[in-house]
Amino acid sequence: MSDLKGKTLFITGASRGIGKAIAIRAAKDGANIVVAAKTAEPHPKLSGTIYTAAEEIEAAGGKALPIVLDIRDDAKIADAVKQTEKAFGGIDIVINNASAIMLTGTLSTPMKRYDLMHHVNTRGTFATTQACLPLLLKASNPHVLNISPPLSMKPKWFGNHVAYTMAKYGMSMCVLGHAEEFKGKVAFNALWPRTPIATAAVEMLGGDNMVKHSRTVEIMSDAAHAVLIRPATECTGNFFIDDDVLREGGMTDFTQYSVDPSVEPMLDFFVD
Repeated sequence: MSDLKGKTLFITGASRGIGKAIAIRAAKDGANIVVAAKTAEPHPKLSGTIYTAAEEIEAAGGKALPIVLDIRDDAKIADAVKQTEKAFGGIDIVINNASAIMLTGTLSTPMKRYDLMHHVNTRGTFATTQACLPLLLKASNPHVLNISPPLSMKPKWFGNHVAYTMAKYGMSMCVLGHAEEFKGKVAFNALWPRTPIATAAVEMLGGDNMVKHSRTVEIMSDAAHAVLIRPATECTGNFFIDDDVLREGGMTDFTQYSVDPSVEPMLDFFVD
């Protein structure tokens, strides 16, 4: 498969950032995109809503279905899947991108925030996947791609923010388990950036300096596209890093993705 024309992608957190970039890249092929995210009204600090994302997707050549969705609500996930089936006839690809983050130590992590990260990251990923699987199992080349890091038991990835690490690794454990459970039927992979990606979340975490040492969202969308066009039966259970995927395709110069080509991008969390 050389492109995603006619494929239906169900993308959580697709109103901005990496999720929206993956959506627009697929839209350029003529894909159908479900923009499943919480933001229906403009946020005072963050740009974009599901409706503005849908407009960009359709301008890029795709079809968009914006759905207000909180992936902590099982009934709303089920309803979103029904809406998707009614609009597009099925689901070919799920991108579990929605995520909550708080990089704090144990004594500085309110349990309310702990619950949010685990309910959105781990549970939300599992619940969304579970709800989409009946349609994925009917698709011709079904993929699930979790935007989550390679699994590692190195203490340094836990010591400073154990609550977030457990929640994010939960998404990756879904890849590990589901790839084995649905081997030969549905592809399950993870994709993670080698460097920070210039999103609103990164700007809030590290300010302008971190953004300057980041890459643009397009490196993740190009890498995701390269994974999603692969045969599902031959590409599953992988923990991909964005530039490794593109390097496999022959790319050697990644400066086109640098926010500031004059500086070396820093390494992201969970990347050695």
